Amino acid sequence: MNVLLDNLSLYGRGLLGTVELTVYAALLALALGFLMAAFRVAPVRSLRVLGTAWVTVLRNTPLTLLFFAVLLGLPRFGLVLPFTVFAVLALGCYTSAFICEAMRAGINTVPAGQGEAARSLGMTFRQTLGLVVLPQAFRSVIPPIGSTLIALAKNSAIAGSFSVVELLGVYKPLNEMGYGIVWSFVWIAVGYLLVTLTISAVFNALEKRYGVAR
Repeated sequence: MNVLLDNLSLYGRGLLGTVELTVYAALLALALGFLMAAFRVAPVRSLRVLGTAWVTVLRNTPLTLLFFAVLLGLPRFGLVLPFTVFAVLALGCYTSAFICEAMRAGINTVPAGQGEAARSLGMTFRQTLGLVVLPQAFRSVIPPIGSTLIALAKNSAIAGSFSVVELLGVYKPLNEMGYGIVWSFVWIAVGYLLVTLTISAVFNALEKRYGVAR
């Protein structure tokens, strides 16, 4: 317990860093994921190809390699940003591929007649997708999106290896100060547990309110 009480501010900064990374990366992942899901079901072939390429490349790229590409590669092309922003980009883009596939699976559960009926009323593709298909699809994809964002919170630990303040990186200064590494990691694990349980509670509440009754 002394490890936590003596270094409460250090753990607090790490926990805050993890929460910020998770929130910002989740917002980016949701926005890109929904956009790429729309591309993948769009009637325009070039958009479908772009959506498929985005998902295929990111889902089959190790996240650590993507961190190296973003945090170390982009500055070579003149794009210099804080490492935290680069970490959000890497996490958000990577997770967006999984959000996209979850959303596309949800879109496929909506009966084709729904889209046909919307088009027969004169709705455009954008109106059909935004007003008819996505609201119904969202109800069925709440659990997988929640699971994906929980994985995002845990994946944020990689950012600590790239000079980004987050929870896992707390063990380094604690180790230098001579604290036992086991108890240092125990309280780090508790911090991640708090984050993931919070995400789980939010999505459980969403599922109860909006989810498909089974």
